[in-house]
Amino acid sequence: MGSNQSHNFDEALVERIAYRKVPLPLEIVESDPQWPTYFEISNSRILSAFPENSTKQVDINATRPTILFISHVVSTSVPGLPAKAVIDIDIDLVLSSNTRPYEAYYVPRLENAGFQFNLREPQWYEHRFFVAAEPIACNLHVWGPGCALAERHRIFRDWLMTSPIDCDLYARVKRECAAQAREKGEGMNEYSARKDKVVAQIMVRACEGMRCQGGMHQ
Repeated sequence: MGSNQSHNFDEALVERIAYRKVPLPLEIVESDPQWPTYFEISNSRILSAFPENSTKQVDINATRPTILFISHVVSTSVPGLPAKAVIDIDIDLVLSSNTRPYEAYYVPRLENAGFQFNLREPQWYEHRFFVAAEPIACNLHVWGPGCALAERHRIFRDWLMTSPIDCDLYARVKRECAAQAREKGEGMNEYSARKDKVVAQIMVRACEGMRCQGGMHQ
């Protein structure tokens, strides 16, 4: 994830359900024109897990989670941007809570659609994390209502699509940070942390740019 910066991933605060069956290598690859197609496949699977969902009439007091939006976020969502070959998807659920009482509803449906439940982080936006392996590795982040982080993801993505300078900067930093992490035998958390300063600078410009364009989501 690019626009959230690397949050302090404290294993003691993570409630681990399972581990990814095949660990992802920390390799940055060139943009693949098939990435949008892979996203659409994952998107269809998510929607199929909630056949009764309707985005036209959303009841925030409903006892069953309702999809607010599904968003393909950086870096595979930005044409031409190199990335780890894994599709990142944010799915926001509109519900009174996406905590444990609701997991009995949405977890089995997502797992039946091919997404493995890996962990929950109750203290970090009530984050739930799922992964899939086919047709390409996919990270699925499930947030509760009103999550500002999901909105920042969209702003960051949209800005990179309209700012070639920052898109090139981010691409260069990703390659450099990945190379340094591999050289030092570090993992994904260290790789993400190395990007934080530049990500924060780009995010400031993104927010200012989107505000000036009148494109901030309400």
